[in-house]
Amino acid sequence: MDIHEYQAKEILARFGVPVPRGGLAYSPEQAAYRARELGGNAWVVKAQVHAGGRGAAGGVKVCKTVDEVQAFAASLFGKQLVTKQTDANGKGVYRLWVEGASDIAKELYLGFVLDRKSERIMIVASAHGGMEIEDLAHDDPDSLRRMTIDPAVGLTEFQARELAFVLGLKGGQIAQMVTILKACYRAYRDLDAMMVEINPLVITGNGDLVALDAKMSFDTNALFRRPMIAELRDRSQEDPRESTAGDHGLSYVGLEGDIGCIINGAGLAMATMDMIHLAGGEPANFLDIGGGASPERVVRAFRTVLADGKVSVILVNIFAGINRCDWVAQGVVQAYKEVGLTIPVIVRLAGTNVEEGNQIIQDSGLPLITADTLADAAAKAVAARPRLAA
Repeated sequence: MDIHEYQAKEILARFGVPVPRGGLAYSPEQAAYRARELGGNAWVVKAQVHAGGRGAAGGVKVCKTVDEVQAFAASLFGKQLVTKQTDANGKGVYRLWVEGASDIAKELYLGFVLDRKSERIMIVASAHGGMEIEDLAHDDPDSLRRMTIDPAVGLTEFQARELAFVLGLKGGQIAQMVTILKACYRAYRDLDAMMVEINPLVITGNGDLVALDAKMSFDTNALFRRPMIAELRDRSQEDPRESTAGDHGLSYVGLEGDIGCIINGAGLAMATMDMIHLAGGEPANFLDIGGGASPERVVRAFRTVLADGKVSVILVNIFAGINRCDWVAQGVVQAYKEVGLTIPVIVRLAGTNVEEGNQIIQDSGLPLITADTLADAAAKAVAARPRLAA
């Protein structure tokens, strides 16, 4: 689960990370009020969306007058901000963050991520901040410094100082960096985070370190024990199909193709999408119905897939272990009748109670297309598209 910049800053500030003063605005008038409240002669107005690249997309601006703050805020509210990290639909802007402009002498990059290879939290840092990590890795890979943290020990003082030296910090800046690194690590560890990123972490004109921008994401599976974090969820920034599917216990990710997929197991889902590609098609989604799928759960999966208007074919691929093929078959038949399907549906069943499941499909009298293998199912799904168009 992602959260907004201002929320990440509030969390990190509680752990001891220095952040600029700012205020949240839900209207242009409130943005102007925030600027007056903060004082000074320059302010930064930032669109709060779950995507990077806001500045290049016109979602961030330094304003020199309160009237300019209000005018820029008015141009942003309700806008669909399209960045290089969003799709063509962009993300809706419904709240802004207004903070006092900072005197920036240098920008650094700092990130905490989970390194699955080493099974450790990894710090990624660079002396060149202000760029997305993907751009840094591509344009200046040698600038990236990586350091893993032993979970039995935690982030040690000598590790933090070593990283500060590598980034070229001196004097009191080293102590500040140690404080920031340890605060970020505690926030990551204590809140079940998946990512903590400060970009840029700036050195101001007077030599202080300040987190000018921040991002955090959290392990969705751990939100049950982090209710204060779960409350920060902003559904307006989520794909409504994905959030609705999640509410019903389905793992769904929308893609760009037109072949809807209903599958059990993430590995089988990935293999199915690969087979669709090999057969010359494009999957419309990743959807894992999970174990123990009841007929009602299968119906919900159909409704979720059909919420994507691009879907012209549905492929159901089930390898039943915990699941039962007869349950899934009942769900397919029930969904076909309840939803009033008019598009081709390919069904491939294997595993527990497969004979019973196939018999239910055959006895239904519905125009369901059956397949024996994954390759056969993918080929039939791709072939069904021109038949529909014709």
